Parts: sequence; C-alpha cells; structure tokens
Amino acid sequence: MYEDIGAPTAAQLEKYSELLERLESFGSAVVAFSGGVDSTFLLYAAREALGDHVLAATASSATFPEREMKAAEAFCRERGIRQTVFPSEELSVEGFRHNPKNRCYLCKRELFGKILHIQREQGLAAVLEGSNADDEGDYRPGLQAVAELGIQSPLRALGFTKKDIRTLSKRFGLPTWDKQSFACLSSRFPYGDTISEAKLSMVDKAEQLLLDLGFRQVRVRIHGDLARIELTPDQFPRFMEDGMRLRVADALKQIGFSYVTLDLLGYRTGSMNEVL
Repeated sequence: MYEDIGAPTAAQLEKYSELLERLESFGSAVVAFSGGVDSTFLLYAAREALGDHVLAATASSATFPEREMKAAEAFCRERGIRQTVFPSEELSVEGFRHNPKNRCYLCKRELFGKILHIQREQGLAAVLEGSNADDEGDYRPGLQAVAELGIQSPLRALGFTKKDIRTLSKRFGLPTWDKQSFACLSSRFPYGDTISEAKLSMVDKAEQLLLDLGFRQVRVRIHGDLARIELTPDQFPRFMEDGMRLRVADALKQIGFSYVTLDLLGYRTGSMNEVL
C-alpha cells in the first residue's frame, strides 16, 4: 500500500532537524499519544529531543479500540517512555451523543482539558498534539479547540505531510510507518445519528474482523443497521471473492448489522464530511 515510501530526502531530514530544535526549546512536554502514525512519530521525536522530560498521555474511551490502546502501551513500554492513561468521557459531554457537526470540537475540548490538567500536575512546559499539514484540507473542528486551548501542533506548524511522517517513521524503524490511518470510532457515524456504546462496539468489532482477515486500510461506516465498508480500491478484488464476500457479510450480520455494503468510491478520510 505504501510502495512509494522510500528513503527520506535531504529536505525531509532537514525538516526533522528543525522539529527537534523546536521540541527541545520547550524543555519538557506532554504528548497527546494515541499510538497512531502521527502521534507515534511526534512522541519519538519528543523523546529524542527531551529525553525523560516527555510524558505520553493516552485517553481510554469507548471511541478508542482496545487494539489501539494495547499498541500505544506496548510502544511506550518497549522504549521506556513514561505514559499515563486517563479516562476520556466525551460520551458524557452535553450534546456529543447527538453527533453534531462540531462533535470533534466537543471531544477535543474534553480530551485536552484533561491533558492540560495532567500537564499542570506534572509541571511540564507544553502540551503537544500530532495534527499535520494534510489536516488543513478537511473539515476539522477539533483544530479550533486545539487553538483555543493553546495546544502546540509542531508537525503542522513545520509543514509535515503524512508522507513526510511515514517516510521518516520508516527510516527510524517505527512500527507505525505503514499503519492504517485511524480516527476515533465516532467518525463512523453520520452527523445527527445518535452515538451509543453498543453501536461503537459494533463498528469496532466489524473493523477488527476486516483487519484480522488481512485488509489494511479500512473503515466501517454505520448508517442505522447498514454497514458501509470502505477499502482502498486495490483491495476490492480480494474482498469480492465469493468466499471472502460472503464470510464478511455473514460475520457483520452476526455482529448486529442487517445490511452490508461496499462503498464503490473506496476508502477516503472524512467521507462523512462530504454532506457538509
């Protein structure tokens, strides 16, 4: 899927040096760490720049799959990085369950409010998050909350693209260099549809099934009792094999979906934003 990821260019390596300088200037920091491609790269760089003066803060939530939590914990444990895991309670935030257009804003206010509390308790100088330059092109109300709360976004500030991050992550041997892009499970719901623990669990189980079957970049969008599967088009032929197609349909119906569909446009980030 990422065959075009080769060795980093001189410009990418120079940009990474600039990142280290910027991170070092903070003196100490908390990194909002989900275990995804961007936050793993940022945490790696922060550890290189700040040593033991960096703390990874990971939220535990119904919108965050258990597989992601385990991966985040394993990364910190294997590299000796301090980590704190805290409960994020966005489902209890007023209005969040109704999935308004500013859902991500409500979530980020809750999430980073708690991380700011951790920062103050630990006496660290800054809070860092891993959005990148490519995030500027989509509807991202969460970035408004980031700006309002004074959270630092060094990757975005220095113009790191997703490809930059994957290329350098591969160079540094990070396990996430070719990991599928991930957004919280709430992003699988159409705006205005009620988000519940039961439906979040259905989405989580459906995506885990596809990952276990060897599919890489996947989304399962939930529309009532219909599952809309997004895969990159190169994965369509394998999915459409009779044995695989019927196996997936049967498994998702057992999870609780009445109808199972494949999106012909394929995987793309922010597909729920296309109606805005």
